[in-house]
Amino acid sequence: MALFTFKLPDIGEGISEAEIVGWHVKVGDRVEEDQPIADMMTDKATVEMESPVAGIVVRLAGEPGDQVAIGSVLVEIETDGEGEVAPVAEAPPPSEETIAAETPSEAVIEEARTAVAEEHRPPAEAGARSPADSAPEAATHDVKEAKVLASPAVRARAKELGIDLAQVKHGGDHIRHADLDAYLLYGAGQGYHPAGRSAIRPDETIKVIGMRRRIAENMAASKRHIPHFTYVEEIDVTELEALREQLNAGRGDRPKLTILPLLIVGICRTLPEFPMLNARYDDEAGVVTRYGAVHLGMATQTDAGLMVPVIRDAQDRNIWQLASEIRRLAEAARTGKAKPEELSGSTLTITSLGTLGGIATTPVINRPEVAIIGPNRVIERPVFRGREVVAAKLMNLSISCDHRVVDGWDAASFVQALKKRLETPALLFVE
Repeated sequence: MALFTFKLPDIGEGISEAEIVGWHVKVGDRVEEDQPIADMMTDKATVEMESPVAGIVVRLAGEPGDQVAIGSVLVEIETDGEGEVAPVAEAPPPSEETIAAETPSEAVIEEARTAVAEEHRPPAEAGARSPADSAPEAATHDVKEAKVLASPAVRARAKELGIDLAQVKHGGDHIRHADLDAYLLYGAGQGYHPAGRSAIRPDETIKVIGMRRRIAENMAASKRHIPHFTYVEEIDVTELEALREQLNAGRGDRPKLTILPLLIVGICRTLPEFPMLNARYDDEAGVVTRYGAVHLGMATQTDAGLMVPVIRDAQDRNIWQLASEIRRLAEAARTGKAKPEELSGSTLTITSLGTLGGIATTPVINRPEVAIIGPNRVIERPVFRGREVVAAKLMNLSISCDHRVVDGWDAASFVQALKKRLETPALLFVE
């Protein structure tokens, strides 16, 4: 036996440390070579770390949410083969408290050994069947559940609720608490909870880590540093919606248009008149940079939290190209495949809740930008057209601005100019 010390490698240029988002293993687990052991987050991306050797995990660097410096010990694995093994003496001697907290108990080690032995146990000889051999369904259930990846906390909660983990659908590589929540609500096509138990969920304490912590820090910094103001205007999009339906009717194999590509075209056509909105403010240097090109951030909700992929040079794309890029970036963000360069460099952001858009919003600026635009839900209401009352499709448009850089008059003037283009759609396609 030897102790292999796996140190956190350099996972990105300029990265000095990474945050532990989650562990795929625990002390006492056996890992195989190339098996995922941890998810580590940097400022740019989340990286899955894999074990370079096979063996038994004897030490983990910390808890989810902790920061680990590049080159520091991430995991120690007891191996039974040869390889790049670091002597135990090279590692700093742990304190008695660390030993007590991180050394696996005899029960954990015995459980791991038993699990490995059971996996390779030959079939029982005839006439020597154990009670488990007489219950093939229970054995199959145990094997299925053993193959399901889930943290000890998730397993304990599932056991308490009487949930078979093999029946729980999940989108990632292992089952999380959110997957159990979804099963409780929609499992087997019905609102499921164990008989005799209350449908009220127990209280939970959830540590704010990973992407959610990044979002919290960014939003707090934005509100702390930027004096926001929000302006809301109502826009009649009746003709714009009619145009969209006509374009969709003849789209062929092109993606179906939402109102978003048309709105982006209108924004890009209007911004040259209001360069103070397509800008970034470096408040430490006291410098505002106004951009010619529109690199439009697109706030996208994902399972990991809010991400903002960027449509590069949006002003040079037509509505079909915009629709395709919106779909591609949204899918990349939701599946965790967005590249770091696709998640940075925006000059203005648009945030839309789609059909959940509500009456009005007060979006938070994506610092260091100076403005963010939020279209709200399209609703049909009666309006006066001269002396007649007709049905019209109306949408409120919100814009939040950095009052240090953008005056209220400029924001209102921009929205009024955009309103004119959206209410007369032909203006979207002429200079």
